[in-house]
Amino acid sequence: MEKSAHKLELLRRIAELEKKELWFQDVEDDPETYPLMPDKMDYMNEKLSSKIKNIIANIFGARFFDKMIADKQLIIKEVRGIENFTAVKGGKIVTCNHFSITDNYAVWVALRDYMDGKMLYKVIREGNYTNPPKPFGLFMKHCNTLPLSSQKATMIKFMKAFAELLKRGETILIYPEQSMWWNYKKPRPMKDGAFSLAVRNKAPIVPIFITMEDSDVLDADGFFVQEYTLHILPAIYPDQKLSHRDAKEDMKNKNYEAWVKIYEEFYGKPLRYGEL
Repeated sequence: MEKSAHKLELLRRIAELEKKELWFQDVEDDPETYPLMPDKMDYMNEKLSSKIKNIIANIFGARFFDKMIADKQLIIKEVRGIENFTAVKGGKIVTCNHFSITDNYAVWVALRDYMDGKMLYKVIREGNYTNPPKPFGLFMKHCNTLPLSSQKATMIKFMKAFAELLKRGETILIYPEQSMWWNYKKPRPMKDGAFSLAVRNKAPIVPIFITMEDSDVLDADGFFVQEYTLHILPAIYPDQKLSHRDAKEDMKNKNYEAWVKIYEEFYGKPLRYGEL
């Protein structure tokens, strides 16, 4: 089966960005978007219409991704370290490497039986909410997502909701690498956001790193579907003795080091950028 020219181009772009160490740059040609205004966002689903859309979106989202699992287009081979998640009581932030539209559902499948009936909240980019890629609009807007915004007033609402969700004991997924690099197996350097939010809210971070192996199933683009192993790692807590800046850097460094350790152990080779 001939491989997709689009996916081959993505791999070429990723290799070029890695070579230039442009870790946070998007690989996909994202559609144009517009600012998310505060009156358009109901982060806590307080409106009846928001509650109804949330229920419907989660039903259809589960059906969509469960069908992918049934069709072996999403394969979760193994979950390791669930005890590291269950050991943390109360609200927490989960970080994960971002390489596919399916990785957040893989995280949900790994954690859902240990969340006491709660949902997984996901921080997403502004454009994925205001102009989401098809056919994921319903999921991006209403499946417990927390969109960032370029508007200060909207971000004030975001920060308030984020803090309230943690106090309520919820789990919030953040991609600290920011951009999605398709099927990229290496851990990338991270941005500050997740760790700044953790320090600000005195919340622990539970790092998850997903490793991948070729299955024997081809996808529609002519590539082997990847089998995911989810590695749930020990929680990282903000050091209250440090300044906000130093505590944030400490958490970020520990998260990155934990990911690198799993990468090197699983793939049996040292992490080197610019090499296959």
